Amino acid sequence: MHIPFETYQEAASFIESQIGSENKPQVAVICGSGLGILADCLTKHYKTLKYDQIPGFVKSTAVGHAGELVFGEINQKRVVCMKGRFHCYEGYDVSLATFPVRVFKLLGVSTLLVTNAAGGLNPDYNVGDLMLFSDHLSLPGIAGVNPLIGPNLDQFGERFIPVSNAYSKDLRERFATIWLQNKEISSRLKLHEGVYGWVLGPSYESRVECRALRSLGCDVVGMSTVPEVVIAKHCGIDTIAISLVTNKAVYNPEPSSIEIAKARLEGKQIEHVAEVHANHEEVLEAANSASKDFSSLVLSFISDLPSL
Repeated sequence: MHIPFETYQEAASFIESQIGSENKPQVAVICGSGLGILADCLTKHYKTLKYDQIPGFVKSTAVGHAGELVFGEINQKRVVCMKGRFHCYEGYDVSLATFPVRVFKLLGVSTLLVTNAAGGLNPDYNVGDLMLFSDHLSLPGIAGVNPLIGPNLDQFGERFIPVSNAYSKDLRERFATIWLQNKEISSRLKLHEGVYGWVLGPSYESRVECRALRSLGCDVVGMSTVPEVVIAKHCGIDTIAISLVTNKAVYNPEPSSIEIAKARLEGKQIEHVAEVHANHEEVLEAANSASKDFSSLVLSFISDLPSL
């Protein structure tokens, strides 16, 4: 689906008319599932706009996504928080799912912080841990679901762009420094750096899919973020992305049904191993538990950014 440049301009012009040109954001934060509380980091509030008010924006239907833009300030940096994103699994074309990022660029955003809830593939990752993106694996992108497919919008960027450096090294080091300096939070909220695997969803991954993603180098898996980051890279926006691990992936093979049946027939004791399968309620609960500490880190991170 091709969205003309004028549609992005219309959305940006409408937002500017609502918040005032003096309040146009410099930093954008995309809040993942259950992480809308990040918008509470704003120390000064300008305006809240519902998505259905903004030309070109679609409806956020996922539970835990409020569907609104919140404008304000953090330490004299003008910030917009996107409380709820758009996912391809909601039935939206990838161009619609990434629409807000280009609008943010037209409004003057130069730094983007993207967050999400993700499943932990790396056995060293536990529920409640954070992971800085160093890289991503985009299986849908490789298969043709790339937001840059179609006529290139030269107003935003060049036709061919690298994404091998999509995640700003400087921003990652800044966030890591903030985490290390906050001894209280770092003592209970572990931070990793690793690779995110993007899948379309909305079904959670099968066991063999989790094993395949892990064998390909992925530390977490989720259903968002990568398309937004690709568009941000195309626009020239410095980007950092962070996952909150909200569940541990189930990827061990199930016990053989044949062997279990054989054991039963032979009267042998069968040992059952309890497993916790992913569900959205668990995701939201884990996000809620860690959201206060996560918000504190985001507040400190944005406050520490150099003058924009």
